[in-house]
Amino acid sequence: MGDPVFNGGLDLGVLGIVAVKALIGFTFVMVGVIFMIWFERKIIADMQSRVGPDRAGKWGLLQTLADGIKLIFKEDLSPDRSDRLVYRLAPYLSVAPAFLTFTIVPIGGVFRGDDDGTLRVLGNDTFLQVADPPVGVLFLLAMSAVAVYGIMLAGWSSGSKYPLLGSVRASASMVSYEAALGLSVVAVVLLSGSLSTHEIVSSQAGSVLDWNIVRTGFVPFVVFLIAATAELNRPPFDLVEAEQEIVGGFHTEYSSIRFGMFFLAEFMNTITMSAIMVTLFLGGPDGPAPIGPPLLWSFFWFTIKLLAFLFLFVWLRAALPRFRYDQLMDLGWKQLIPLSLGWLLLLGAIQIGRDEGWNVVVVVLVGFGIAVVAAGGLLGAIRVADRRRDAFAEPLPNESAELTDAGVR
Repeated sequence: MGDPVFNGGLDLGVLGIVAVKALIGFTFVMVGVIFMIWFERKIIADMQSRVGPDRAGKWGLLQTLADGIKLIFKEDLSPDRSDRLVYRLAPYLSVAPAFLTFTIVPIGGVFRGDDDGTLRVLGNDTFLQVADPPVGVLFLLAMSAVAVYGIMLAGWSSGSKYPLLGSVRASASMVSYEAALGLSVVAVVLLSGSLSTHEIVSSQAGSVLDWNIVRTGFVPFVVFLIAATAELNRPPFDLVEAEQEIVGGFHTEYSSIRFGMFFLAEFMNTITMSAIMVTLFLGGPDGPAPIGPPLLWSFFWFTIKLLAFLFLFVWLRAALPRFRYDQLMDLGWKQLIPLSLGWLLLLGAIQIGRDEGWNVVVVVLVGFGIAVVAAGGLLGAIRVADRRRDAFAEPLPNESAELTDAGVR
């Protein structure tokens, strides 16, 4: 369907509405980043019985602004062995996908009842989101895949071994969690019947039981949450910047505002991915409107759901130790991908059974069996590949003895 603001064609009024929405969306994300950094530092400090920021502004609210100003005025250094063009471009490649992904998120609108969630502005109806492309979910997956390029190029272009190790980790681990993330999104698209984020939210209107977290059986939501945490490089999956192993990771050689842009991208991505999870699984801005304008209530419910996810990410950071690199890969390949694939097949079987009028119990049993066989076959293939890899990696008995003797000598 798309945003109705374009139904009457393009003119200066329509372009002005689009520009204002983009500006509001960017401001929302940037202000959200400022408060998210303060929010995370305060919550973790409270969990660790510390005070946290309390000097700059009331309750330390201006601490993030002070840190940003400091980074802007610090000296910007470039390593001698770096690829100058790619080195300077990489931070922007990390920030841009985070904001572009947020543009497809409905942040308000009335989705319960007869209202379709539009707002009247200058004689034009428009959605409370920057853009609603018909292939919004595909755009989400594309931006999710592109976001890792900033990390990869930053590590490679620095001309240093430790940042390169961080970028190699990012590129290798992306394959494991990206497939599981995509399969969990496909489950949502299967039930919603649309790739538009506005339509996905509209399909969840009515009650909590209509939200996709319930309709999909909770499993795709858990898979998406774990995969999203890995994609955000948030603890316990912050392996690309593990300071105990690779100094500072992919951004070791960066300084000044370019160093700050990577953290801007990380926190912006955290807000964006939380908003995506609210949109896909928790009904977006859907919620009751007891009194007053329903439009304000929709924005209120969206903000509350967003804050709940942000608190969850902070909680995970404070509570869980970092995974090892091989543990993340095993989690993605051996657990998340088979689980999400099997569950998708089960949901597909149930959906087909409903359309054809088949017995639901029989469909669930047969679909569950097919899902288990498919997931088990995939897991078995992965384990066979692991055994072959380990067999090639193990030294021959004579070689092992020679190495041991050489070590003794």
